[in-house]
Amino acid sequence: MIIKEVTLWTGNLEKTRSYYRDKLELEISAEAPGQFAVQIGTTKVTFHAIDMPEKPYYHLAFNIPAQQFAEAKAWAKSRLTLNEVKGEDEVFFESWNAHAFYFEDPSGNLLEFIARHNLEHPAEVPFSASALLGVSEVGIVTDEVLPLVRQLNDFGIPSWGEVSEGFTPVGDETGLGIVVKRGRQWFFSNLNAEFYPLEMLVEGIGRLSFPELNVVNKKTNDID
Repeated sequence: MIIKEVTLWTGNLEKTRSYYRDKLELEISAEAPGQFAVQIGTTKVTFHAIDMPEKPYYHLAFNIPAQQFAEAKAWAKSRLTLNEVKGEDEVFFESWNAHAFYFEDPSGNLLEFIARHNLEHPAEVPFSASALLGVSEVGIVTDEVLPLVRQLNDFGIPSWGEVSEGFTPVGDETGLGIVVKRGRQWFFSNLNAEFYPLEMLVEGIGRLSFPELNVVNKKTNDID
């Protein structure tokens, strides 16, 4: 599942823009009053400013070339602080055959670099932001996981791996929606999953909008 676009909201636009530009060394690909976008591999990620008492935060993962995991981790540690659990700052998912590490941006978003060893992505140059392959996971928070998963299945997005009432991925290793129950703790963080509006443009599926809790709308089948 190729995730072409992700649209998020933030209560800390200026610091978040500086973080992606200066810490992650990503180019600001578009900018307008109250918003900016960065191109991360195959995915355009857009942040919109929002003024609300509770600051939105999300979970995003980015695929990286599997053979560059150690190099990517060293690159990240020279620029930012990695999350740790029991003294460890990385994890191996045996059932997914993937290594990952986590960190957070100024909006409180839980970010992840994940190296999926089942995917072939040759790396011919030293690791940098240009090696990021795209958004590979988007957290989708709901009160009722399985009904929302069934809606996404009906839109043409299959379930992937484990299926449960608390956590069910949909899509494939190239791109996943991680559908989780509200209040469930995000892995490798102290954050509990909370719902905030988001949008995704998925190649071959169309634009998916999550405007409110337990709701998903499919807006269009047209992909440029």
